[in-house]
Amino acid sequence: MEQQPIIIKRKKVVAGGHHGGSWKVAFADFATAMMAFFLVLWLTATASPEQKKAVEGYFRDPVGFTDGGSPNPVDLEGSASVINEASMDVDPGQIAISENVVDALSDTLEQRRMNELFEELKQRIDENETLQEFKDQLLIDITDEGLRIQIVDRSGRPMFDIGKAELKYYSQDILFELAKTLGSVDNRVSITGHTDATPFGGRPGYTNWELSADRANTARRALVAGGVRAQQIARVVGLSDSVLFDQSEPTAPINRRISIIVLNKKTVNSIQSSASAEGVPLIDVTAPSEQEQEKAQESLQSGDWLDENPEPAPGELNW
Repeated sequence: MEQQPIIIKRKKVVAGGHHGGSWKVAFADFATAMMAFFLVLWLTATASPEQKKAVEGYFRDPVGFTDGGSPNPVDLEGSASVINEASMDVDPGQIAISENVVDALSDTLEQRRMNELFEELKQRIDENETLQEFKDQLLIDITDEGLRIQIVDRSGRPMFDIGKAELKYYSQDILFELAKTLGSVDNRVSITGHTDATPFGGRPGYTNWELSADRANTARRALVAGGVRAQQIARVVGLSDSVLFDQSEPTAPINRRISIIVLNKKTVNSIQSSASAEGVPLIDVTAPSEQEQEKAQESLQSGDWLDENPEPAPGELNW
């Protein structure tokens, strides 16, 4: 019998087989993700609205935020921070601004408000039938004192009758329409009356000075009746023919006018500060002199003040 060869089979055993260690890597990734997730939840719960807004801004535009923002958009306190730039020891909420800067900003805002009022008046004139009819008699500009509105006379269409301070009916309508806009602002108002160079000869002692002042006061009453507050009036002046609009023709109708100025704060402060700081006149002409005081003291002590004064003669003034 023939001997069969002996065959030895060796099996290669792989430890673990399909149950190797790769699952550990996957579990570690899952645990890391869960830890990061719960960390985000904790940060969201403890962050303030400002911090959340900063984080949102970073994720919306990370490039722009990195270039122009802070390297630490969120600070939950207690964590280390790395700051690339030195910061000033100044509280951001207490930034000091010089008075000159404040005044400049105030002037800029007021100038903008004057321009807005200028455009508003122009629009009202274009849309209002009453003002549109007398558009050629309204002159509006911006001066150093504020917004100026001038209502001038035209040939055959004056604001007042000759030598009188009573408004024509259409002049009153113009002032009523303007008062609706002027009464809506907080600025003080100045009113000035002007005449031409023709001398007034209506009655003795009454000149263009009195006439221009009376006309300015008439315009003031019309504006107040139309909606301008009485406390809003800062100045009423009559200038006669001292400030002519057309100096080449002193008697031209355009020189007879009423100027209404919406004053800026600088002009109002100048008007108020023109008086003494404490309201005390520098020279008081009503105060008695030392001699008068001594004489009054002697009269008081002697009892002469009890004597009756003689009656004045007929036609004699006894001041």
